[in-house]
Amino acid sequence: GDLDKVVNLLLSLSGRLARVETALGSLGPHAPAEDKVGMGQGGTCGASGHGGRREEAVGAMVARYLPAEPLQDYQHFVKMKSALIAEQRELEEKIKLGQEQLRCLRESL
Repeated sequence: GDLDKVVNLLLSLSGRLARVETALGSLGPHAPAEDKVGMGQGGTCGASGHGGRREEAVGAMVARYLPAEPLQDYQHFVKMKSALIAEQRELEEKIKLGQEQLRCLRESL
């Protein structure tokens, strides 16, 4: 459960960052500095550092109780689950972007 939360948080933050960068790029070079500063505020607040420490602590605890082969299975499971969550989130973001682009195209016609 914690893995899901951390991965989703990091993906959400990276998606927000990408949207802010896109919006900043669309403002153009002559936009007021206040607009750019206001749009760029946010940040990760150290979320990835906290998640990494927690993951290490859980991994160390699991390693104490599992023999080598089940431990490798567990590590593979965690790695694959993280990759699948990231892929799912990326696909959801692509769908949102496509829908937004379609909406903009319809409005421009």
